[in-house]
Amino acid sequence: MKINKALITAAGPDQHNLPLQILIDKNRNKKSVLEILIDEILSAGIKEIGVVVQPSDIKNFEKALGNQKNNITFIPQSNPRGYGHALLAGSSFLNNEPFLHLVGDHLYLSREGENIARQVIELAQNNKCSVSTVQATRENSIMNFGTIGAMRIQGKNQLFQISQVKEKPTPTYAEQNLMIPGLRAGYYLCFFGMHVFTPLILELLEKNSFNNPNSNLGLSESLDKLSKHSKYLALEMNNLRYDLGQDYGLLKAQLAISLSGKDRDLILSELTQFFIDREKYNNDLG
Repeated sequence: MKINKALITAAGPDQHNLPLQILIDKNRNKKSVLEILIDEILSAGIKEIGVVVQPSDIKNFEKALGNQKNNITFIPQSNPRGYGHALLAGSSFLNNEPFLHLVGDHLYLSREGENIARQVIELAQNNKCSVSTVQATRENSIMNFGTIGAMRIQGKNQLFQISQVKEKPTPTYAEQNLMIPGLRAGYYLCFFGMHVFTPLILELLEKNSFNNPNSNLGLSESLDKLSKHSKYLALEMNNLRYDLGQDYGLLKAQLAISLSGKDRDLILSELTQFFIDREKYNNDLG
């Protein structure tokens, strides 16, 4: 199984402007979030990249990418009907091939400096199956994420065979159905936001869409079916993921990127001075 294509979804009503936001990368270059994601994909060895967008956003996305737009296929998603519907919009581009998938409103940062996408791709190719990245998440946060039930693969501390996928479970449901032996108490494995999928996921989404033509099409229900129909692995990541749609998401991502690059000492110094000045100002007021 060879992964030659990547699909970024960026058409959701609450996310479609976030990939256009400008950040300063670790080399002090101004780049849009979309450019940073594309750099991650290209560095992993994938050259064919599709971006699912709202039709009215295509010109703005092309402008944000500059000359890089020539290497990107923009896929219009009219009348978005959910996450799963966005993946289905890319079916023609994917042409029944396995693919890397990222969401356009998340940024990923490796603690060790390794390319995260490459790790997932290599694991999927070696095992000839779908792979989703996951992260240990506190019980009080799991209602924000898709969460898996799984068994650890013997001899592989960070690798799991997925047996169930549940979208935003309650703590009670998770305790009864999604506890994973060996994971510290009060934690569950939730999606990290980067996947490699085989074409089977599109078949399952298409069937779900056909059976529910007037409903929003999520992804987790089809991922749960995927875990029942084929080998489906989870790779636990100890890296950093930033949801740009959350409060201060862009700020957190910018700080993390800056602290991983050449300006780390400068940023730490300026942050320290900021808090000193703030404390002095508060003391003067008091």
